Amino acid sequence: MNFMMVLTTLSWLDALALAAILLAWGGLGAWIEAENVARPSVTVLMAHYRRAWMEELINRDGRVFDATILTNLRQGTAFFASGAMLATGGLLTLIGNSDQLIVVARDLTLEEETALIWQIKLLLTVVLLTQAVLRFVWSNRLFGYCAVLMAAVPNDPTDPRALPRAGKAAEINIRAAFNFNRGMRAIYFALGSLAWLLGPVPLIAAVLVISYVIWNRDFASASREVMLSDGEQL
Repeated sequence: MNFMMVLTTLSWLDALALAAILLAWGGLGAWIEAENVARPSVTVLMAHYRRAWMEELINRDGRVFDATILTNLRQGTAFFASGAMLATGGLLTLIGNSDQLIVVARDLTLEEETALIWQIKLLLTVVLLTQAVLRFVWSNRLFGYCAVLMAAVPNDPTDPRALPRAGKAAEINIRAAFNFNRGMRAIYFALGSLAWLLGPVPLIAAVLVISYVIWNRDFASASREVMLSDGEQL
């Protein structure tokens, strides 16, 4: 299956729906991670609190609390990575079994389509899930780097190495969080991409719904209002 074959196999409406989900996925990610904007996202607001966390780390005698938080963050990345890997394996098995794929296709829609069309549609979900796995795995590793940097922060506020090392730990922690969020967005759009099995119009509708859900959680959620409720300057 080459790129030209894909283009000639898909209808113009299918191509439009495919472009819509890819643009929404990439565009929302760039919007959410933009820092110098009038209305920052929850992701950006949390980055400020992550920096504050590492600054407080310098003055904390017992760092068990910090270690517990970081362990929980790493466990979250491992959980989602393993789940996405299992889903990817299941879809690849289905794509490789043309007969079973046709049976599933006939159960989902009344339209007569070739196995190639269904393989292309499921391949989009596989690509999104694979991207999620890679993001979660990298996020897990970055949280590991962060743990080492945190351990290297002197427990003495007067030590000239303390603040710079805490700053490095914060930036690595932020990068880990960004990658985790990218993985989550890939999961959201992977779920939405399954609507393509019902046709291009359901896929476009799913893209709109998923985009709104992601936008609402980062720009209009109650949690965001809580972060800004006391007028604290971040």
